[in-house]
Amino acid sequence: MNTLFDDMPGGGSIPESKKEGPVDRLKDLDAKIASAIEKVKSLKQENAVLQARITELESKVAEKDAELRSVSSEKTVIKDQILDLLDELESIETVQNN
Repeated sequence: MNTLFDDMPGGGSIPESKKEGPVDRLKDLDAKIASAIEKVKSLKQENAVLQARITELESKVAEKDAELRSVSSEKTVIKDQILDLLDELESIETVQNN
C-alpha cells in the first residue's frame, strides 16, 4: 500500500534505532487512514448492492400484494356466485316440493 512517505530518501525506511519517531507515527497514521478509506469505499459498495436488493424485494412485495388483492376480489365474486346458485337451487327445490 502506498503512503504519503514512500518517496522519502532511502525508500522511506528508517533505521531500527529510530523506529518510534514522528515519521513512523505519521506513516502508521497514514496507513490507518488509507485502510479506513478503503473500508468506507467497500462499505459504500456493499450498501449500494443492498439498496438495490431492497428495491428489488420491495417491487416483488408490491407485485404480490396486487396479486393477493386480485385473488381476494376473485374469491369474493366466486363466493357471491355460489351463494346466488344456492339461492336459485333452494328456489327450484321449493317450487318442486309445492
